[in-house]
Amino acid sequence: MKPAVTIYYCVGCNWLLRAGWMAQELLQTLGSDLSGVTIAPADVPGTYRIVVDGDTIWDRKRDGGFPEAKEIKKRLRDVIAPERDLGHLDR
Repeated sequence: MKPAVTIYYCVGCNWLLRAGWMAQELLQTLGSDLSGVTIAPADVPGTYRIVVDGDTIWDRKRDGGFPEAKEIKKRLRDVIAPERDLGHLDR
C-alpha cells in the first residue's frame, strides 16, 4: 500500500494556501508513489505539520519555520522511496 501524506495547517493563521501549494508540489513530484495528500485544519493554533503515515516529517515549531518544497520532497522521498532519484533536487 502506498503511503499517505497529511498536511495540518492553522486556520486562524490563514495557512491553507501554503498547505495547498505544498500538497501540489508533493503530488507533482512524488504522486505516483503516494496514495494521496490530505490537507486538514489543525486543532492547535500555529500548527503547520507534514505527516506521512502517522510520522511527522516536518513541524513548524520543532523544525523552525516553514520548509522549502525541496527539503520536504527530499524528506518524503527518504521515507517512501529512498532509492528514487529526484533529479536536480538531489544536486
